[in-house]
Amino acid sequence: MHLVPAERADRRTIDGHRVCDAIAAIGEPGHVRAWADRFSLLADARRLALLLALYRAGPLAVSDLAVATGMNDPAVSQALRLLRAAGVVEGEKEGRIVRYRVVDAATEDLLKHCATDGAH
Repeated sequence: MHLVPAERADRRTIDGHRVCDAIAAIGEPGHVRAWADRFSLLADARRLALLLALYRAGPLAVSDLAVATGMNDPAVSQALRLLRAAGVVEGEKEGRIVRYRVVDAATEDLLKHCATDGAH
């Protein structure tokens, strides 16, 4: 049980080798936190709808996203601010119009699974 931290070494285990495998599978706490944060962004149905629209339709402006999702412009802008701060989307300015797109590869991979018809 070489991977068990010292503060947990005195605890009883049933399958010590599997405990080490589980610890290795979990990995670094920072990595787990980053994925949990990513999932929390996707856990909101409105943000997920925005991301799916951007993933499937390409760069879209706030007003277009509002129409597509049924949200109002301020709600879309607020959600995009959060997604932009998390590094998931970026805006590209063309004159007075800003079009947003998904830029985080890991999030795109998750959206690919969400967008697949008949996914379980």
